[in-house]
Amino acid sequence: MKKTVSDSRTTLSQVMQISMANSAGNIHGGEIMKIMDSAAGAAAKRHARSNVVTARVTEMEFIVPVHVGDLLICTAELAFVGCSSMEVLVTVEVENPQIEAPPKVALTGYFTMVAIDENGRPKKVPELIVETPEEKKRYEEREKIYRQRKKELAEAKKSRT
Repeated sequence: MKKTVSDSRTTLSQVMQISMANSAGNIHGGEIMKIMDSAAGAAAKRHARSNVVTARVTEMEFIVPVHVGDLLICTAELAFVGCSSMEVLVTVEVENPQIEAPPKVALTGYFTMVAIDENGRPKKVPELIVETPEEKKRYEEREKIYRQRKKELAEAKKSRT
């Protein structure tokens, strides 16, 4: 069975609290990453229809700060699918709910999630159907990175033996 990017797209929103911030009122990056990981996991779980685990986080790019009271909006969508792994793009938007202004992109990142079966072993996932030019471009970019990473891991493993 194949699934589209939109089949598993997930959005999580949360108002940022004082307990998530430093003394200057800026939200800790780790707090945001935790929410991003939850969004990525939910999107991957919807695609795989199984439990998933986080295998890698890459290309985290913080663009604007997030403050106490801001509304954080995380959107997670699959960018590439391998056999059991899924590359999930998470885009975080931030808005001040007290000001009439559109949300701003605060950061983005890629999460590699792996589907697992009831024994904790990697499990095959459905293929990904890309429908838009942007989805196709992202898929091709992430596939290239995926293949390069696999090659590097194989070479590293070979050199250790």
